[in-house]
Amino acid sequence: MPMTIFFMVFYFLLPICTSYTKFLNTPAIGDISWTWIFAFSQFVMVWVLSAIYVRKANSFDEEAEQIIRDQLKGE
Repeated sequence: MPMTIFFMVFYFLLPICTSYTKFLNTPAIGDISWTWIFAFSQFVMVWVLSAIYVRKANSFDEEAEQIIRDQLKGE
């Protein structure tokens, strides 16, 4: 649940900040504004959260396989 809340806040922060503030429109590096950096960071965030999800899901698969093996043995 905390990752979902973080994702939603981070995702909706871009349109909110670009609509109601001028901070993201200022140049960060040369002609690149903070808006582009924030938007690119969303792609990075999605990849990181996906990797965390896959790792956690794989642990659930291992637990499920162990439960099935235990049930087949009669434990």
